[in-house]
Amino acid sequence: ISETISSCFLTSTVNCSFYFKIGACRHGDRCSRLHNRPTFSQTIALLNIYRNPQNSAQSADGINAVSDVEMQEHYDEFFEEVFTEMEEKYGEVEEMNVCDNLGDHLVGNVYVKFRREEDAEKAVLNLNNRWFNGQPIHAELSPVTDFREACCRQYEMGECTRGGFCNFMHLKPISRELRRELYGRRRKRHRSRSRSRERRSRSRDRNRGGGGGRDRERRRSRDRERSGRF
Repeated sequence: ISETISSCFLTSTVNCSFYFKIGACRHGDRCSRLHNRPTFSQTIALLNIYRNPQNSAQSADGINAVSDVEMQEHYDEFFEEVFTEMEEKYGEVEEMNVCDNLGDHLVGNVYVKFRREEDAEKAVLNLNNRWFNGQPIHAELSPVTDFREACCRQYEMGECTRGGFCNFMHLKPISRELRRELYGRRRKRHRSRSRSRERRSRSRDRNRGGGGGRDRERRRSRDRERSGRF
């Protein structure tokens, strides 16, 4: 009996590796292991918010009524809308990923990694009072910070045999054009900030030392003019 009690105790105090890696677990609250929800994180999860039109729009013979081109356009519009709103309202986004899995615990999940933890916290507090596409938004801080650990490597190589019900993330890619546009804007902002910091630094240097040097040169010039020397 004591061994059984000890075994149960150890199981209940072990962290769930799936929740730690991907911020979700197929067992949910019924999981026998601990889901340590972070109190601070750069990453937030918007649960089940993306709806792939190809998953719901099928003809009677099982053929997708939405073409791949239409699906990509729909997805790019969704991604740009969410990404832009996150940056404009809450802060700089380092990375955003959308799950293309079919399992209930991952389907439509959107993970947004902010540059600052304070921005992630602000986003969670605000987003849980809002709706998107006719459904309430459920946002929470996520333990995921390294998406390379959360992703299914077999899926990335086109070899995952579990399909949409894999327990690791199958991340849905955006178009190259949209990636350049969204992440290119961020690089331009960084360059602009760097140039602005450089200008401020040069201005401070001139005020500290450069101005004094010019004053000394002007005084020397006046002295030479008075003495008749050049």
